[in-house]
Amino acid sequence: MAEDSFISLRGITKVYGEGATAFQALKGVDLDVAQGDFVAVMGPSGSGKSTAMNIIGCLDVPTSGTFRFKGFPVETLDRDQRALLRRKYLGFVFQGFNLLARTSALENVELPLLYRGDPKAERRETAMNALDKVGLKEWWDHTPAELSGGQQQRVAIARALVTNPDVLLADEPTGNLDSERSVEIMELLAALNREAGITVLMVTHEPDMASFARTIVHFKDGLVDRIEQGNGAKAVTP
Repeated sequence: MAEDSFISLRGITKVYGEGATAFQALKGVDLDVAQGDFVAVMGPSGSGKSTAMNIIGCLDVPTSGTFRFKGFPVETLDRDQRALLRRKYLGFVFQGFNLLARTSALENVELPLLYRGDPKAERRETAMNALDKVGLKEWWDHTPAELSGGQQQRVAIARALVTNPDVLLADEPTGNLDSERSVEIMELLAALNREAGITVLMVTHEPDMASFARTIVHFKDGLVDRIEQGNGAKAVTP
């Protein structure tokens, strides 16, 4: 494992199904992610990128291999322990926003804190601060239907940030946005990475969006095919 590795995958395999119908999604993935990096994960459908992200996000477990997070062997954790790791260290942003339609932006952002059992006044203040970070403090009382697509994704990012995660995992965060809104979201993610030091891992099919990252990891046929530098590395020294 690299000395500065924050996330480390070694020999990770993932097989779905058994016997003749078995499909090997990952075939021995080795990958290191340094703390504070902004990583874009790319590759064609079926290349293994989403499976690898699900393992890093503790949403799935490898068939074999080792996955270390902050040096701890995650593959040894049971389901409840993985859930605690997700709750404490990880934030998630999805392509579809996944906001509750009839609740305000503030209430949507509060949800992780509600599940955590934080007192009402405390979670309101924390959620408002998260909305402020994404530039939506003045929109706190608006429902998703009253917000643009870009604003909805900002609310989703605020919800992911509200627990102060070490890692933000984003799955096609600009997939449902036009080009202008997409750039706004990428600039926001880059700023959160640069200014707050949050490690960002993002799956994307779009080279223009991937270029915002510091590191671009290409998957092919269940393996890491190559790793290259993104434009973010030129703007910011890790």
